[in-house]
Amino acid sequence: MLALQINLSHGQEYSELWGKNGEKWTPQSRLPDFSFAGYHCGESPLPDIKAVTDVTKFGAKGDGKTDCTQAFIDAIKATDNGAITIPAGRYIINDIIWIKKSGIVLRGAGIGKTILYFPKTLEDVKTNMGATTSGKPTSNYSWSGGFIWAKGSIRRNSIATITEDCQRGSKTIKIDKTNVELRKGQRVTIEMKDDAERTLLNHIYSGDTGDTAKITKPKTIRMNNRIVSVNDNTITLERPLRLDIRKSWSPKLKTYEPNVSEVGIEDLSIEFPVKPYPGHTFEELGMNGIAMNGVADCWIRNVQISNSDSGIFLAGEFCTADGILIDSSRPDGKGTTGHHGISFGSDCLVENFEFKTHFVHDFTVSGSNNGNVIKNGKGINLSLDHHKRGPYENLLCNIDIGKGNEIWRSGGGQALGKHSAARGTFWCIKTEDNIYYPPEQFGPDSINIVGIKTDGKSIKKIDGKWFEAIPPEKLQPADLHAAQLAKRLKQTPNNK
Repeated sequence: MLALQINLSHGQEYSELWGKNGEKWTPQSRLPDFSFAGYHCGESPLPDIKAVTDVTKFGAKGDGKTDCTQAFIDAIKATDNGAITIPAGRYIINDIIWIKKSGIVLRGAGIGKTILYFPKTLEDVKTNMGATTSGKPTSNYSWSGGFIWAKGSIRRNSIATITEDCQRGSKTIKIDKTNVELRKGQRVTIEMKDDAERTLLNHIYSGDTGDTAKITKPKTIRMNNRIVSVNDNTITLERPLRLDIRKSWSPKLKTYEPNVSEVGIEDLSIEFPVKPYPGHTFEELGMNGIAMNGVADCWIRNVQISNSDSGIFLAGEFCTADGILIDSSRPDGKGTTGHHGISFGSDCLVENFEFKTHFVHDFTVSGSNNGNVIKNGKGINLSLDHHKRGPYENLLCNIDIGKGNEIWRSGGGQALGKHSAARGTFWCIKTEDNIYYPPEQFGPDSINIVGIKTDGKSIKKIDGKWFEAIPPEKLQPADLHAAQLAKRLKQTPNNK
């Protein structure tokens, strides 16, 4: 009782899912462990890579007139490893700048100093037409691609079959014999495929999928991890399992081998023409800033993106975007100036951001995206889009989302499941308006809502709904991800 009185006297309140320093948390908790998100699992800061060349040596001129496309392409081609500097100036680029090898960093002189101007759309330079889930013809760049595009693949070759069922939260698995030498610290992937009864899909939704009639392909789930030890056929893993493992889902242990990593985009502005935005009509032709696909341990740091259809498609794994400013001077379409602000892969981190404009979907997790963290930022009226098909165990924390009346606005086609799957977590969310529990179609009861502005009452059912009505300005820690990372690394937590 004394401790409780002290906490309240300082205006601090602690969640019953975490406590002050994580003393109430267990690996089996409905509150996931988000501490592995981002570059090198958050265990090392973003690097300062030595500069090895300069785009002006390849003919680039930051005069706002010269086409510098080939100079950027040649600079990347000539660089095996290191930072390519882009001096202050305005550079015209008329094609995609591909980065398909590791160790390449594009570094400007700072936001507003180095400006990369892209006058065309992605459809102009590389057509890629497709269709929406309802069959409407539209460009695939409406939801993918970028003019600076880091692209690779993650090889996942089979190591062994997992031979025993395991429960979520466990850290040990049993495998059959393998001829592959496994080592401490090795990254691996656990892969599972759904059965005919779709019990895996049901599991990632905690038994409450909603209408999934149009999810016709068997679901494949991947969980990344690292090996702590190997003892005969028993492997101890570093991370608690996000989901159960069942033999009926054909679980495999696979390698984790990205062929593109350590790519950075930093200290620059990306700008597109000021064109009216028609609204959510799927007519975007690809004024998109940055895309990262099939890459790992990459980063975007101190970058501004202006007037885009979509800002960043962070579709890699263990990638970080830090210090992101997204704005627009476009006449809006029904209150929005673009389609997707930032979209995700898995185990990625976005922090220290500001949206000075409003997208149809400001942040998007979709498919089986999991382990992502979005934190320490603000926007005008952020929509925290969960785009169906089973995104699970993603965290949004310590965010000022502005007005707040579109917090639960999410997209995705019909009959593709509820928007969020299991244990999506909303923690310390500041708004102008009061926030209430989301509508039934948003997600299963296993989602977590802790620390919001509301005049509603708390609902705390460990196997049901969890809605802790703690004022966000009083919730400690405000940054759950930082607290979890500090606990895992045995550092002193910074409860701010």
